[in-house]
Amino acid sequence: MIFQNTSQFADLLDEQDPLKNFRSKFLVPQHKGKDTLYFCGNSLGLQPVTAQHNINGILQTWQNLAIEGFFAGEDPWLGYHKKLTHTLSSIVGAKSEEVTIMNSLTVNLHLLMVSFYKPTGKRYKIIMEGSAFPSDQYALASQVKFHGYDPKDSIIEIFPRDGEFTLRTEDILEVIDQHASDLALVLFGGINYYTGQCFDMLSITAAAHKAGAYAGFDLAHAAGNVVLKLHDWDVDFACWCAYKYMNSGPGGISGIFVNEKHFANPYLSRFEGWWGFKQDERFLMPHDFKPEVGAAGWQLSTSPVVLLALHKAALDIFEEAGGIEPLRIKSELLTAYLEFLINDINTNNNDELFRIITPKNKVERGCQLSLVCKKNARQTFNFLMENGVMGDWREPNVIRLSPVPLYNSFMQVFELGQILAAAVV
Repeated sequence: MIFQNTSQFADLLDEQDPLKNFRSKFLVPQHKGKDTLYFCGNSLGLQPVTAQHNINGILQTWQNLAIEGFFAGEDPWLGYHKKLTHTLSSIVGAKSEEVTIMNSLTVNLHLLMVSFYKPTGKRYKIIMEGSAFPSDQYALASQVKFHGYDPKDSIIEIFPRDGEFTLRTEDILEVIDQHASDLALVLFGGINYYTGQCFDMLSITAAAHKAGAYAGFDLAHAAGNVVLKLHDWDVDFACWCAYKYMNSGPGGISGIFVNEKHFANPYLSRFEGWWGFKQDERFLMPHDFKPEVGAAGWQLSTSPVVLLALHKAALDIFEEAGGIEPLRIKSELLTAYLEFLINDINTNNNDELFRIITPKNKVERGCQLSLVCKKNARQTFNFLMENGVMGDWREPNVIRLSPVPLYNSFMQVFELGQILAAAVV
């Protein structure tokens, strides 16, 4: 498509957008009496209009039924999480029994590593992306130390080549191959939080398996953003948060994926809890643990139903939109239009004022663009905020902007481009 830097062109794209009405399903923060230009879905998605209604429904059931709310009412709490797994599994490309909803992201990462980080005297190393989100770094380092190893020796971080911002797939695969004899786990983010790079999860998984290691992914910035095919890619495990692109509330409930090939693996240890026991026998209160079939067997504690209600409000919107595929089509176009407008600013100023460090190839990115600001970076970001743009600042000079297809329009992207241009005058 040949883009144009005009409001008329942006308006035309909006008129042709089959998802244009979904913006009305979200509540938008206000700035000077108008909707903000919200481009921070990579940190926290907007609130679904139905979120409050869903929570009120839970509170009403609690009021009217108390403990019987687990077994009676319109949506009994005992199986509430199961109502969401069909939509969730389609978003991450899994079978329904391969996903479940529980805990928060880093808690789930630790629980999954109990099962999938099994260091031995020969195989004990973990390969991960350099400059991953710190929580992943802390989790992996603490797991390694828990097993009696030194993170400096056991964790191999892969960084971009000198002068580059993103990783080359061939470099990742080469490092995996180099450590084939002592590798226990490859743990990557699906999308890097800083650069917005989407990794080749299929190739990374295949290389890890060829090396005799497990492959897992933190999908915090990928779930609800890009098309995932965890089952088909043969990924061993994954986890994600639901408060970014899945719009399920600040600190919202997380989810996990466990490949079905591991369900009956007797050598795969896990931490056990009552909520992960087989549901049809759970209330018999037996002494020895018998896991529920599938990813649900990794659950520990009773589901927080209020958080599930928020999650349901968001997932219902994904279902109504037709799933992740149509959202991704719009996302690619939105992001490409923002990229065009940023490059147009550089052209008009005869200078690369904004360097986009997110990959240009749409297959290698989600909706986020990360901009290195060449001049007056912090002042530029402050100008955006003062003019009703909500983005994200990262030291020392990076602005992250994420046009989300569910609630951002092409006209908003155009207006963002106008404000960016005014910021550097």
